[in-house]
Amino acid sequence: QVQLVESGGGLVQAGGSLRLSCVASGGVFSVNTMGWYRQAPGQQRELVATCTSGGRTDYADSVKGRFTISRDNAKNTVYLQMNSLKPEDTGVYYCNAGGVVLISFRRYPDLWGQGTLVTVSS
Repeated sequence: QVQLVESGGGLVQAGGSLRLSCVASGGVFSVNTMGWYRQAPGQQRELVATCTSGGRTDYADSVKGRFTISRDNAKNTVYLQMNSLKPEDTGVYYCNAGGVVLISFRRYPDLWGQGTLVTVSS
């Protein structure tokens, strides 16, 4: 059964770092775009960073210079290295996979992980 498995969330102090990981598993052959989104308390979900299969990346202005997204296509895994964390980075971080193709040739336009909580204390 295809799913996105996330890990790496937790509680850190301002200025600290965390590294999130997300694996697309369950007979996945390829994924066009993988990325991270977050939702702060009382706010809408927003884009954090994305990475295409070719390595092209995009970042929200609020995280540029602090966060780095990377990807291992062979493992269908995406990472988010978060440095110099700020309290406003607090929220539930969701992994997203777009353009998923399974070994069975079944396609999924969009898949989401269940989310992992990141809390940054001041």
